[in-house]
Amino acid sequence: MITLALSKGRIFDDTLPLLRAAGIEVLDDPETSRKLILDTNQPDVRVVLVRATDVPTYVQYGGADLGVAGKDVLIEHGGEGLYQPLDLKIAACRMSVAVRADFDYQAAVKQGSRLRVATKFTTIARDHFADKGVHIDLIKLYGSMELAPLTGLADAIVDLVSTGNTLRANHLVEVEQIMDISSRLVVNQAALKLKREPLRRLIDAFASAIPT
Repeated sequence: MITLALSKGRIFDDTLPLLRAAGIEVLDDPETSRKLILDTNQPDVRVVLVRATDVPTYVQYGGADLGVAGKDVLIEHGGEGLYQPLDLKIAACRMSVAVRADFDYQAAVKQGSRLRVATKFTTIARDHFADKGVHIDLIKLYGSMELAPLTGLADAIVDLVSTGNTLRANHLVEVEQIMDISSRLVVNQAALKLKREPLRRLIDAFASAIPT
C-alpha cells in the first residue's frame, strides 16, 4: 500500500492532475465526504487528508509514504528525514513582509532598529531579518495576520501572498518579498528503499506532468 498525504484546498486540487497523469483517480470528494482516508481507483494507493503543516510530520514518521507540502511548511518543519525529489510548481505564491500603508518601513529597518513582527512562519521571518541585521520581536499568530498591524500588535507581518487582495482590503502594503513559494513532493526515506519500484514510478509520473 502506498499512502499519500495531502491537505484540503488548493494543494489537493492542484495535485489531482498530477495523480491522473500517474493513472490515479481519487474516488472521494474531500469537500463532501467526512472521510480522512480516501480510496483511489488503484487498490494499492490511498490518500490521507491532514493539516498542511502536518504533512511533513506524517511523511517523516511513516504515517504516509509521500506527501505534497509547500516550501514554507517544509522550511518551518526543518525537513528532517525527508527526500524532496520534485518542485511540483503548484499552489504558487510568495512569502512577503507587509505593513500599514502609513508605516515607514524603510526607516524602520535601518540597522540597529527593532521591529515587532507577527507571523506563523517564525523560522523564515527570523532568518530574513537576521540577514538584514534587523532585531525583531516575534509574535506568533495562527491566522488573521492582517489584524496585527491594524490593532497595534505588530509593526509588520510575514505571510503568504497570492493576489494581494486581502492586504489591500485591510489597508496594508507589501513592502518586501522574501521568497517564492510552491509545493514540493516529499518522500519518506525508508519507504523509498522498501517500496522503491512503485514510488519511483509515481515520482516519474509526477515529474512528467509538472506544469511548465
